[in-house]
Amino acid sequence: MRLSRYFIPVSKDVPADAVVASHKLMLRTGMIRQSAAGIYSWLPLGFRVLKKIEQIVREEMDRAGAIEMLMPTLQSADLWQESGRYDAYGPEMLRITDRHERGLLYGPTNEEMITDVFRSYVKSYKALPLNLYHQQWKFRDEIRPRFGVMRGREFLMKDAYSFDLDEAAARVSYQKMFAAYLNTFARMGITAIPMQADPGPIGGDLSHEFLILADSGESAVFCDKAVLDVPPPGAGFDFEDKAALAEEMDKRTRYYAATDEKHDEAAWAQVPEDRRVEARGIEVGHIFYFGTKYSDPMNAEVQTADGDLVTIHGGSYGIGVSRCVASIIEASHDKNGIIWPDEVAPFGAGIISMKPDDESVAAVADETYAKLLAAGKDPLYDETADRAGPKFARMELIGLPWQVTVGPRGVKSGTVELKRRATGEKEDLSLESALNKVIGG
Repeated sequence: MRLSRYFIPVSKDVPADAVVASHKLMLRTGMIRQSAAGIYSWLPLGFRVLKKIEQIVREEMDRAGAIEMLMPTLQSADLWQESGRYDAYGPEMLRITDRHERGLLYGPTNEEMITDVFRSYVKSYKALPLNLYHQQWKFRDEIRPRFGVMRGREFLMKDAYSFDLDEAAARVSYQKMFAAYLNTFARMGITAIPMQADPGPIGGDLSHEFLILADSGESAVFCDKAVLDVPPPGAGFDFEDKAALAEEMDKRTRYYAATDEKHDEAAWAQVPEDRRVEARGIEVGHIFYFGTKYSDPMNAEVQTADGDLVTIHGGSYGIGVSRCVASIIEASHDKNGIIWPDEVAPFGAGIISMKPDDESVAAVADETYAKLLAAGKDPLYDETADRAGPKFARMELIGLPWQVTVGPRGVKSGTVELKRRATGEKEDLSLESALNKVIGG
């Protein structure tokens, strides 16, 4: 994309209520614009990142055996009354009445709706296990929306829902999502620590939050440093291997990790002092096994091989897709701006032409742009007539993984300058060598 033809309303100023780094940087880079309290328009740069994260989530859910669908944002109040949650959920639920006086709500979550889908079509145990997911906008009327998209009222979420014949099978489904989440967050370039959690209004007796460490986190975190060094399952992981699933979960949960809500001082004292990490954390995912909490009141049953009707066991698995954008920035930025991990960066590289009106400079910069485009790196090409200082400052602020600078001196000597944003390392290389580094990652 040529910068002169793109829409990036970069700004030096941010509103006074922007407190955390991600909110400030998302406003300064023109990623988002507030439409109302806790509600944002996603401008082109932010939308690109959002779609990158959404695609990573999709690929990892599919690999773990979940099946994608899409449910509406508005739900019937009847379903929530049937489950018993309509009155219990609280003022965060936005309740609506249509012109026919029918009760609707803007969905904060989808357990009732997906259970209704399941019971309408699945009648036999032979269809199990089943895991259905979607990525959809949600609304929770937070009393104090803050921190930009980190704690907004409208947000994009991936929620998956598993259906199994019994508790043992449901726990296997839970372990699949546990492993899939580790891979998902690792691909985003962040380390998410699973911690035993309170299931809250979702219900159930087994729940884990996935948190990343960041100074702006809302939760106090206590963890054994060893948990940070455990690698994710990886692309070759077999999600049908039950022993491997159990082992993968044990690798993480054997080490102490808890938020302040679940913190146990006696257990914490058993962690060696040199391995104790006390920090702040941001929740980016939450998984639940809730048994028959929804299937009992909503009569979600299947017939067994013996002809008996049994109530299915369920689980739900959420990832805050829009929250992940802000969380990654919180975990990866410096005084100059954002530092995007490769897989979620809005553009794979930035190209800065120092003198676009110089034919020789323009020719090399154009060649760089064409070759990176052909290689699928989708670069952002700054061929504007702006001065050098603003060009560099803007590219640093946006935070693309690689910066290729083409200037008159380099062109004369047959080199370009290549900078790795994450490390700040600069090299003068031939164009071919620079392209090989960027394309090779």
